[in-house]
This record gives sequence, structure tokens and C-alpha cells, in this order.
Amino acid sequence: MPEPTKKDETPNGQPEESVAPDSNGALPLPEISLEVSPPPDEDDAAATTPSPTPQPEEANTLKKLSIELPNDSVPLPEMGRKDSVWSLGDGQAPEDLDKPIDTPPRSTLLIESPQSASMAVGGDISFVAKVEAKDLLRKPTVKWFKGKWMDLASKTGKHLQLKETFDRQTKIHTFEMHIIKAKENYAGNYRCEVTYKDKFDSCSFDLEVKEAETGSQNIDIRSAFKRSSEGQEDAGELDFSGLLKHREPKQQDDAPDVDVWEILKNARPDQYEKIAFMYGITDLRGLLRRMKKIPKEEKKSEAFAKKLEPAYQVDKGGKIRLVVDLADPTVELKWYKNGQEIRPSPKYIFEHKGTQRIMVINNCSMNDDAAYSVAAGDEKCATELFVKELPVKIVKGIEPVKTTVNERIELECEVSEEGAQVKWMKNGVEVPTGVRSRYRVKSEGTKHFLVIDDASREDTGTYSLMASGGTSEAHVKVDLKPLKIYQDLQDMTVKLGQPLKLHCEIYPGNVPGRWYRNGQLIQPNDRITIIHRNKVHRLEIEASSLHDAGDYTFVPEGYSQSLSAKIHIIDPPRVHLDSLNFPDNMVTIVAGNKLRLEIPISGEPAPRVVWMKGERVILESGHRVRAETYGDQTSLTIDITEREDSGNYKIVLQNEAGEATASVKIKVVDIPDPPEAPLVPVVGGDWCSMTWEPPKYDGGSPILGYFIERKKKQSSRWMRLNFDLIKETSFEPKKMIEGVPYEVRIFAVNAIGVSKPSEPSKAFTPLAVTSEPTMLVVDDVTDTTVTVKWRPPETIGAAGLDGYIVEYCIEGANDWVVSNTELTEKTKYTITGLTPGSKILVRVRAINAAGASPPRTLQHSVLVKEVIEPPKIRVPRHLKQTYTRRVGEAVNLVVPFMGKPRPKVTWLKEGNPIEPTHVSIRNTDCDSIIFIRKAERSHSGKYEMTVQVENHVDTAIIDIQIVDLPGPPQCVTIEDVWGGNVALVWTPPKDNGNSPITGYTIQKADKKTMEWFTCIEHYHRTCITITELVVGNEYFFRMYSENMCGLSEAATQTKKSALIVKEGISPHDTAQHQYHAQPHSFTLPPTGMQMKTHEFNDRDFKEAPKFTQPLINTFAIAGYNATLNCSVRANPRPKVIWMKNKIAILDDPRYRMFSNQGVCTLEIRKPSPYDGGMYTCKAINDLGEAQVDCKLEVKGGFTFYELMQRGVPLHLIDKYMNEHKIVEQEK
Repeated sequence: MPEPTKKDETPNGQPEESVAPDSNGALPLPEISLEVSPPPDEDDAAATTPSPTPQPEEANTLKKLSIELPNDSVPLPEMGRKDSVWSLGDGQAPEDLDKPIDTPPRSTLLIESPQSASMAVGGDISFVAKVEAKDLLRKPTVKWFKGKWMDLASKTGKHLQLKETFDRQTKIHTFEMHIIKAKENYAGNYRCEVTYKDKFDSCSFDLEVKEAETGSQNIDIRSAFKRSSEGQEDAGELDFSGLLKHREPKQQDDAPDVDVWEILKNARPDQYEKIAFMYGITDLRGLLRRMKKIPKEEKKSEAFAKKLEPAYQVDKGGKIRLVVDLADPTVELKWYKNGQEIRPSPKYIFEHKGTQRIMVINNCSMNDDAAYSVAAGDEKCATELFVKELPVKIVKGIEPVKTTVNERIELECEVSEEGAQVKWMKNGVEVPTGVRSRYRVKSEGTKHFLVIDDASREDTGTYSLMASGGTSEAHVKVDLKPLKIYQDLQDMTVKLGQPLKLHCEIYPGNVPGRWYRNGQLIQPNDRITIIHRNKVHRLEIEASSLHDAGDYTFVPEGYSQSLSAKIHIIDPPRVHLDSLNFPDNMVTIVAGNKLRLEIPISGEPAPRVVWMKGERVILESGHRVRAETYGDQTSLTIDITEREDSGNYKIVLQNEAGEATASVKIKVVDIPDPPEAPLVPVVGGDWCSMTWEPPKYDGGSPILGYFIERKKKQSSRWMRLNFDLIKETSFEPKKMIEGVPYEVRIFAVNAIGVSKPSEPSKAFTPLAVTSEPTMLVVDDVTDTTVTVKWRPPETIGAAGLDGYIVEYCIEGANDWVVSNTELTEKTKYTITGLTPGSKILVRVRAINAAGASPPRTLQHSVLVKEVIEPPKIRVPRHLKQTYTRRVGEAVNLVVPFMGKPRPKVTWLKEGNPIEPTHVSIRNTDCDSIIFIRKAERSHSGKYEMTVQVENHVDTAIIDIQIVDLPGPPQCVTIEDVWGGNVALVWTPPKDNGNSPITGYTIQKADKKTMEWFTCIEHYHRTCITITELVVGNEYFFRMYSENMCGLSEAATQTKKSALIVKEGISPHDTAQHQYHAQPHSFTLPPTGMQMKTHEFNDRDFKEAPKFTQPLINTFAIAGYNATLNCSVRANPRPKVIWMKNKIAILDDPRYRMFSNQGVCTLEIRKPSPYDGGMYTCKAINDLGEAQVDCKLEVKGGFTFYELMQRGVPLHLIDKYMNEHKIVEQEK
């Protein structure tokens, strides 16, 4: 237990000898003082509750805690504890609650600060802080703290709530902290901090939580002040384990309950710690503070009227009086010191004054500092006596000392008191005086000595002696003795492996030293021996190594001088090729890779290394090939190896100890050279045959095989044809597209890799010959010629068709003669120069880039003799009807005919020959062309064509009609005028333009403006009634005639006008007009003229559908659009329905239906034989229905689609279709 300090002392330091009795005359119970030292470190402080801050004058003294024994009126959980539900942290200690707190001055941010308050346990309280925001741009930051460090923002919950509001009118921020259902441990010091940019303000306030007093007789003090694990069910009310580490729960002690309070009552204060440790009370400070708060139990003593004071203090050498007042003077009294009875002596004097018993202690020393007690019968009271020493003063100080090493130093100091306790210090640190210390301390009476027997330089410093009444110090300086060198270190050259010995002699001889090599301290070991004998210092190395070379230095300890020597280790050079592990010292490397050949070498000094290939020296500055030497190895580096790098490389090493050579063989292997461009001798439809030669250089490794790639000539993407190597030098690529140009190339492969590709072969195109021509027939035979014709081959291929070769041979012979020296693109050819009466066989071949196709031969021989064929005119279908053209248009008619030999053609018009100046006629072997450049109406008429072959004649008549615009109508008259109606009558024009009149156009004009407006168009009759005329206007009328060419150029106008008059006006008023509206009967009453008009019924123009032009049976050619036309008249307009085979045609894209002015048209787009059948046009309105039928027959061989599927070129298909159309027209 630490030494206690004196408590009861008067201000002047003199002991207090009198003790006042209690007010009631009874002696109070002794107040027990327990003095404990402060916690040794921060960890102990953190394990206990904080204690009150000591007063400044007691800062260097030990802390004293007073404990009052408990009574039944004080509850046990008086102390604050850490609650397991919600903890606000450690607050202010209970002892500090009564101390005044310095209130900080009013801040610049807070206009209202929280105030300290007190409350009962379980109550609610609020603290308010307000900040004015007039000068603030944003909301300030407010934090609430408990104690110094706990931020309450992380503790908000059901017991703590933080709230903030802002009043826009007053511009004040209000911050509130609400504590709900407070607990005891919520008490403490709180702080509110306000921060805004660089401004800061804070205020502190206290919260005191009070609890109603309850009895404590049933409280277990051990469980109350015992630390338990967090969350344990039996945790005491004062559980402070919140800040401790988690501990495992201990087993429940089954020992019987012990009344610790009674033990503490009967124990001395110096036994409190022992009792707390014995009964597991770990929170000793909390226990002491709790005991202090328990009211003292006042018991009236029967033996003592006044007991001893709890403590007394006296200066050393002084005297002290211990006084007790007995209630019964007859009681025997005994005094004790630390439990030992005190006998009367000159030091201890006992006095009696009435009921007072006094013990006087004279000449107090430190031995008198003890616990004293007095026993009166069965009662006893105790106290403590504290003896205060007087300061010890320095009488004679320490004198400075200056000496050298290894000398004896003795420092002397005299103090005022003999046997005083002093401390020797060096540079402010206490001098160690143990058994093994270099320092010895002795004292003789009042003199104190510090002795250093063998001084060293480290002993230099400031020495001081500290006594309780003063300090004396002096400086001690220890210098070295001058160093003398008798023998210095010598430079040496030693061979590798030989012993190395270094020797030197210095004075003083007892000075140790250290050996260094290249600045590194040398430590002795099994190989290195360091010897020091008097003046001699020696360093010996058994077998020297290369690491032993360098600068050696011997440094005497404590001196700035040093001895040095240079040791040189030499070793003959050697090349260590065995470490390469290459057979026959041959290194194989793949071309293109980087070669770095590192070869270990040895030699000291470092040998000069030269790499050579042949007579060429490889330099370190080489770009691609270079040699480098560093440390214990040399290297040859080839950044990108090439074939030329193969060969023998020689290494030469030289130094002052000798020379060494070695050689290394390097073999560079590479991929083979690319083969030559392959040849493609044979090309098929989708294949080819290719060959090539092996590469000239195999890269130093045998060729394992080849890879083949191909690509389209227009593409850049190569495709590999084989994944397994091909051993041969020929290959047949397949599955190529016919007609597409290709190229192929070759890769050679060896063990190293794949060569670069060869040059591509010449472009080749897989092509196949066409199939044989089809439908070869004889077209014409004369006495010297035979004409044959045929169809193109069914399969042409990508090579196309260049032309045909026609060959013939005499029947019975086998010599085929080519008739055409040049290819013919036509599918008809005439063989000339034949012998009349001979029989020949004819065949045709199709030629393309791939060659000639198989021939197509006539099945039978042909007799070379002309055959008479009767003539026949094939009049085109459009010429079988009247051929109509307008005046000024060109007429170009082609009329084909047949007949052999060439027929004679003649033309007649109306039985008269045709004048060549008006009509041009040109005849060929198969047709006749009639051409009129600019048609006139005089060219109209019937033209007769006659074709004659010997006695055979064929005749055809072609009707040509040249039409023009009609003339105007004749004699347009106004027949009648009534109401707003005018009846007009006219006669057809004299000149109809060589075409029937199709209608008339009637226009009207007001006499005032004479602007003409059309009343009706396409009118077919020669009389009309114009209605809806404006009353009061006078009208003129004119009329145009119309035919297929259009309206007549001029119009016929009425000579007279028609005036539309109002009802009730006399006809005399309109006498000046030629025509006026006059009623059929009228009367003249006396008052004026009245007109009586007849009522007319409107004509009903409604009419059931009636076809004015029926459908006509039609022939159509497959693949060519066909149209069906008819006209219908009906009012109202009828609904037109087209049907095929009695089935309505709806939403079929192959049919298009039109209806314009009663003309109904059905267009069949590119019909096929399937489109043939019975077509019906049906017209329906409200009055009835009508229908007409016709038959459509579609003729033709192959359809366009079928020809496309067969691969026939478009120009041949077009030619075929044109010929087929002509044939159908001739039929």
C-alpha cells in the first residue's frame, strides 16, 4: 500500500494537539481513510469510473478516497452505472456535481444555450439551443456530445431524440435534444457544438438524475460491485463492463453468502484492497465512492466521550500529543503502535488530566510514522500519524573534474544532515548503483561520494546530487590519451584460397578496436579470427575468397584516427560451360526468337572477355548481336536470330592471372522457304488439279507436309483446304463455284513451323461445257443449201455461251466438215456449197470457254433438193380488224408470210396499184413492210396483198382508216324557252373526221360578259334542254362535236339569244328579243297581265343495267398481259363484279379491274394456261342486273418462269417469246 499523506495539518505546518468533542457530547464513529495511488496507466484508468480531478496543490501527491460505512437508509444503486439497454457514456463523477462549472461567455452563433438541469429517474427532459441565421447562407452544423468524446447522433432511439426546426419569419434555427425515461447513468456533463464554415461555438451543461432512497439491507455488495459479462442475467446495477473486453461467464460460486459490509466495518483502511480482491469486488473505486455517500451510523460510545482524530501530522524532530476523553475515568487504558503495546519511556510520555488521557511522542522520526490505537476496556479507537521530514540542504557542492580515460574519478558533496537520503544524477538521469554498475556510492557522516574506478569517454557529462532541500552539480570531462602507431597495416595481394593475415601495433595497448572491410564491420567466425594482445591487433582469414578483397580499416575505439590497407585477391580466369547442360555445347534456337546465352565465368580481377565468330569480334555496342560481361558471367545476345547466325562462337578470357578459351556452337533453325507458285494444269466444273515443287530451303528441319489455301480472285479471304498435312506435291481442290475465278497457294511445314505462303497461282475459273443444243430441225432446203435451226442448250453454266459450230458429213462417210469458220451466235444457220441431190447429216455443238459441248445430230439425213411450199400470209391479229391511225401519224405494218421458193409479193389499193411516192413498200423472204411516214385521210382504204409462188397464190386484205378531228355541228337553234329552261336542237356535222361522232359539248355565255361555261360534255343526242338558268339573264349557246380524235376545232353558236324573264311580265315587254319565255296560255285581267304555266314532270332517267358492248372470246399468249373489255349503261351507277368460271375474283394480285364511263376492263397479268376459262362481267343496281360472258384461251409453250428455271439466258427467252407471239398471231 502506498505511503499516506498527512491530512489534518494547520496552515503553519504545526501539529494540532486539541480535538473538539461532538456537539451531542458523544464521540463520533471513526472516519476511515483509504489512501490509494492513482492508476498506473491509461488502461487501468479506462477500466474504472473516472475520479474527481485533484486540486492543483495535490497534483504531485497520492489520491485519497474516504469511505463511510453504509446504513439502512441509503440505497445501494446510488452510484451511476453503465446500463445494458442504452448508455450515454461516462459523465461527470458524482463528487464533481457540486463543484462550480465555469460558464463560457456568450458566443457569436448561439443566441440561446442549453442550461443545466436535474430530473428524477424515468422522467423526460429537453435541452434547447438556438442559432440566428440572418447572416448565415446555409444551415449550421450542430452536434451533441456526452462527456468529451461521445457523439449522441449515433445513440438516437427510444431514449434519445434529436430535433431541429427553422422559423422563416424570425430566421432562427432551433435544435432540441429530448431525453425520454432517463436512467441514472444519463447524469453527467453534456456539450453542444455549433459549426458554420470557419466559425465555431460550444456550450456545456450538466444533467443530474435523482433516485428515491430505498433500503439496502438486502443488497448483495459483491454482485453490485462485481464486473460481469455483457448481457449476463445477473449483471449488477453498477455494471461497468460496457467499455471492457468481452469475458467468458464464470461459474456461479456456491460458497455461502458473506456479509462484506460487516467485514469492511471491522477492517482497517489498509485492508480494503485485500478484502475486495478476496471477495471478487473489482470496482473498488465505485465501492469507495458509494460507501462515502452512505450516511454515517452514529453510535454512542460507552468508553470514550471523544475519540482520536482520524489522522495527525508532525514534522520530523518535533512532538505530537494524542488525546482521548474517557466517559469512565476508571477504565484501564492501553496505547498501541501498529498493534504493539506502547510502554512509557522518555520518547512516549503518558499524561492524565481529568477524563483526558494524553500520549506525548517526543523527537518524532520516520519510525514514528505508523498507525496508533487506544483501547479502553472492550472499545478501541485508532488514528494515523504522519511524520513530515525537514528538507536536507547542500553544505558543500561538487567540484568540476577533468581527467583522461582509465583514471579514477571521485565526486564529493556535503549535506546538512547525517544519514540523509540523496540521489546522484548524470545528465538528469539517476546514476545506477547496482552490483554490476561502474558507479559506487558511499557516505561518511554528512559527506556523500560518487566513485568511478576506470573512467571512459562515456563518463563525460554533468553530475548532480539531489537532496530534499537543494541540488549541487558539476561537469566531468574525460579525454582520450594520445594514440601512437608502432606498426601500420600493409597492402597485400593474395591468391584465391591462400590465408590472409593483417597485423598492426598501437599505443595505448589496452585500447580495443574494430575491423572494417569496405566500411562493413567484420565479426569473428569460424573462418575469421580477430586477436588483441596488448599493443598488437591481428586479423587472420584461413582461406581467402573473392569477397575478402577490398579496403580494410582498423579503428581504435574512441579515436578518430584509423589504420587502413588494400587487399587484392587474384584468381585465373575460367569458363564454366558445364552449367549450360547442352550436348556437345550446341545451342539450338528458332529463327526470329531472341537468344540470350549466359555463361558463368570466374577470375579475379574480373577478366577481359572477347566473343568471336570466326575472325569477327562481337562488340558490346552491337545493335542486333552484342556481347555483354558483368559480374561473374558473360552473355551473348542476339535480339532476332537469323539463319546466318549459325556457327561456332569462341570466348576468350584474360586477366593478370592467366588466360582461358572456350567455344559454343549455335544452330539457328527456321521455318522453310515458301514453295514456288503452284501450277493448275487441269480445270473442271467444280474442281482443278494442282502441282508444286518443294521449297529450296527446308529451314534446317525436314519438310513434314503442306497446307493448301484458296480464295476467290476478287476476295482477300483465304480458306484452308486441308487440316491434315499433305505429304505429296499434288492436290485436287473440289467444291468450287463454277464460273468464279480462283487462286491457290501453298504453305510448307517443318518441325519449327509453317512457312510463308507461296505466290498465288495464276487465276483459273472452274468451268463446264454446256449441254448439247436442243430441238435441232431442218428449216429450209434448196438445191445447194440446207438451213437448220435449234434451241439453246438446257444447261449453259457459268461460262456462258460463246456460239455454235455447225458440222455436216455426207451420208455413209465419217468425215465431219465444219461449215462455219467463225462461231455463230444465232440458232439458225445455212450450209452452203452443197451438191444437189446428195444426202447429208448435220450436227451442232455449243462452244464456251470450257470447250465444245456434246453434239446434237439430226436423226435423219437431209436430201439436198429444193421443195416447193405453197405461200401463206400470216396476218397479225391487230391487222385483222380495221387499223386506225390519226392524221399525221406514221404507219408501219409488217405482214409475215411463208412460201418456197421466195414468193412474189404485190400490193393493190381499191384494186389499183399503190403509188410509191405516197406509200413505201419493202419485201423480204419472209415478210412485207408497208410504211407511211405521215398519214393523210386519203391513205384510208382497203389494201390487198398478194403472195405468189409459181401457180400458188395467197391473198389478204388490210383495212386502214386515217381519222381526223370532226367539223362543228350544223344549224344550232333555240327551239323553246320556258321558266329557267332552254331547249336546243342541232344537226350532226358534215365532216365526221372519218370516224363516228362520239358526242357533243354544249357551252353557255351570258350576254353581259360573254364568258363561256361548259354545261355538259360527251352528250350523244342532237337535242338537249339546258336547265337552271338565271332569271333575268340573256344567254347565247355554242356546241362542239367530238370523235375518237377529240373535239372539233370550231364551234357552232346560236344566232339568237334566249332571255329568261320573270313570271307576270307581259310578252310585249320583251318584244325586242327573238326568243323569250312565253306561257302556252295567258289572260289579261283588268288589273294587269297574268301568266299561267303548265306543270312538267321530270323525266325518270333510271335504267336497269344493259351491256352495250359484250365480251368477246379472246386468245392470249402465256406470259403476256391480256385484257377483257365491255361497256354497260345503267342509272344509278351499277356495281361491277368479275367472275372466272362462276367464281368471283376478289383480291387477286394477278387481276386488275377498271371502270371508266361505263367501260369495264379486266387485265390479266402474264397469264398461264391455268388462267384460261369462262370469264363473266356482272353489273348490278337497284333496278336489276345483267351479265356477259366470254371464253379466254391461253396458248404458249414454256412459260417465262419455266424458262428461267431451266437457266435459259434472258436474251434467248425474249427472242423465244417474240417468235412465239408472231406464230400465234399468224394462226
